[in-house]
Amino acid sequence: MKAGMKLTGSEILIECLKREGVKHIFGYPGGVVLNIFDMLYEDKDVKLILTRHEQGAVHAADGYARATGKPGVVLVTSGPGATNTVTGIATASMDSVPLVVITGQVPTMLIGNDAFQEADIVGITRPCTKHNFLVKDVNDLATVIKEAFHIAMTGRPGPVLIDLPKDVTAGKTDFVWPEKVGLPGYKPKYEGNKWMINQAAHMIEKAKKPVIVAGGGVIISGAYKELRELAEHTQVPVTTTLMGIGCFPETNRLSLGMPGMHGTYYANKAIQESDLLIALGMRFDDRVTGKTDAFAPAASIIHVDIDPTSIRKNVRVDIPIVGDVKRVLTVLNKTLKTDVKAQWGQVRKAWLKQIDDWKKERPLTYTKSDTTIKPQFVVEKIYELTKGDAIITTEVGQNQMWAAQFYKYDVPRSFLSSGGLGTMGFGFPAAIGAQLAYPDKLVIDIAGDGSIQMNIQELATSVLNKLPVKVVILNNGFLGMVRQWQELFYAERYSYSHLDVVPDFVKVAESYGAVGLRATKPSEVEDVLKEGLFKIKKTVFMDFSVDWKEKVYPMVPAGAPIDHMLFEETEVKEEKKKRLKVVK
Repeated sequence: MKAGMKLTGSEILIECLKREGVKHIFGYPGGVVLNIFDMLYEDKDVKLILTRHEQGAVHAADGYARATGKPGVVLVTSGPGATNTVTGIATASMDSVPLVVITGQVPTMLIGNDAFQEADIVGITRPCTKHNFLVKDVNDLATVIKEAFHIAMTGRPGPVLIDLPKDVTAGKTDFVWPEKVGLPGYKPKYEGNKWMINQAAHMIEKAKKPVIVAGGGVIISGAYKELRELAEHTQVPVTTTLMGIGCFPETNRLSLGMPGMHGTYYANKAIQESDLLIALGMRFDDRVTGKTDAFAPAASIIHVDIDPTSIRKNVRVDIPIVGDVKRVLTVLNKTLKTDVKAQWGQVRKAWLKQIDDWKKERPLTYTKSDTTIKPQFVVEKIYELTKGDAIITTEVGQNQMWAAQFYKYDVPRSFLSSGGLGTMGFGFPAAIGAQLAYPDKLVIDIAGDGSIQMNIQELATSVLNKLPVKVVILNNGFLGMVRQWQELFYAERYSYSHLDVVPDFVKVAESYGAVGLRATKPSEVEDVLKEGLFKIKKTVFMDFSVDWKEKVYPMVPAGAPIDHMLFEETEVKEEKKKRLKVVK
């Protein structure tokens, strides 16, 4: 397309999306965006994926973005269409996911007049977007779109919203594609301070019991090779946060699994007894730290993050390094190779032996059963059958934690889950987005019977687009994590956590044109998984009737230090006695 051609705002939008490399848009039509949808009617380069709810559209774009590292794009109408995106936008914001959300708006002359389907979506989403725009002049549109993608993808990624009044999409102007972005007030810092990096290297050299805590920033920056080089060269064990799962191979001897509230015993013990924490691209959220003033009491802390507001926000930090994790680790690894001559295997030998002892003392485990299906068994069996070669998405709750604990992730972007916001209903549409990005990969949503109902209407989206998404439902008839807390901390008063009526998921799947399978006893689990995962090339719901009493362990009670872990033993009984006294 030649520069200088007069185009409508809708034409400019589509042309800009193409130049940004967009192949898929997730959305739902409505009155004020019909100009745009009309442009998509015969367009062969950009395909709109029609979801059945705007929240589903944002989660699908989110899953697409997490799986690929590219921005997910959403297009919805004004008013309720726009407000239905808020949960998805907040989900992406908390987990640093790049999205560009395009909302329709009433004509500019009607804004503020309570026009039909008008909502101040710019004001509503300001707290949960990285930035947002209200475009009032079609002449600004191309520049705004270019800036939106730039902001979404650079620095700490996040969602950016563009609000488009109908008269802007209908208006015409000369199309000029801006080759560069000029934002004087927005200059993310990528290179870490070299003096600070040298100080970090000296601290690593002297530490006897160091631990690396790797978060989602390692995945975002593509720093997994640099992380592995650092860990293996210096023989420092690695624990990965929920958002960091996959950035370090969990089959590696140095892996500690996940830390925090439902983290491994050995990860939490290592953090609490360490003398140095090397925090990479993570934000020390409360699920990781537990009681902050009791967190890693003897450790000095090196914190690397591209977002300066995340450093020293929740915990004290001795060496703050603002910068891109990949670039910082590249310099740090070179510094260590040049300056440090210690034999790391010998220096860390006692520390690594202690960690191996903790792994043997308290491995992740559960009580096996020949009569009832244990949810952990289902997840273990999925890992065994897939050999770890799948993209796993999750809903939120017990299913999420079991998926994090009992499946081993060796590659980045293979575990997609709502971490910061904890959004039920995330996993299924996210799996749709991931499957669209990678049509030949096995994509599995590990779900609960409560969460899957939040966006179950997206069955239509999956079936319509002939996507072989696999959904494994751990069906216990409860809001499982709520029930677990009620059992442990609320005297077993199961207030409104029993779902009472749970649909027949097999029939629901079949009614949408998908396939439904069910297992009710342990002997059926493997056969159902083999059929659903490998033999059927369609959307499949697999309903597993699991033990409703099963809980996620270890568990750190809210507000407790992370080494105060409850297990399915005497610690739980003692904790329940304490809580019962409080309730009475």
